[in-house]
Amino acid sequence: MTELRITHLADHPAALPILAAWFVDEWEPYYGPHGPGDAERDLAACCNRDAIPLALVALDADQNVVGTVALKPHSLETHRHLSPWLAALLVTPSQRGKGIASTLIAAIEKEARRLGFGILYSDTDSNSTLLHRRGWQSLDAGIETLREPATLYRLNLAPGID
Repeated sequence: MTELRITHLADHPAALPILAAWFVDEWEPYYGPHGPGDAERDLAACCNRDAIPLALVALDADQNVVGTVALKPHSLETHRHLSPWLAALLVTPSQRGKGIASTLIAAIEKEARRLGFGILYSDTDSNSTLLHRRGWQSLDAGIETLREPATLYRLNLAPGID
């Protein structure tokens, strides 16, 4: 795996414009010119260290941004009663398949525990294998999103929570 350093986005603000461009490219229906989202605003809101929303970035040995993940209070509008969420997991295409996404997932799980959360939710259309390997449980498949159907997942962070 590539040498990585995981840090809070708040500690690496130079990543904001890079990540905003990635978000527009990856999630065009939401962040693109005709979508309801504002990538720069959403990322700026994630510049926290001890409260959600917060984001982490993965930096390579040369301090280039290679990935990101966020811990947010909400993700799916249809499931606003569930919180918090692992969201906005994204690794630059040239670095995919090198374990960066898995490292970011582990790091955001650790952040959620540090902040005192007992359960973490996520929805995905593409990272289900990564989540299953880390012990996430599938709760609901076929949830409609702007891109394509997704599956809702839950991870118990604290012992004894079902």
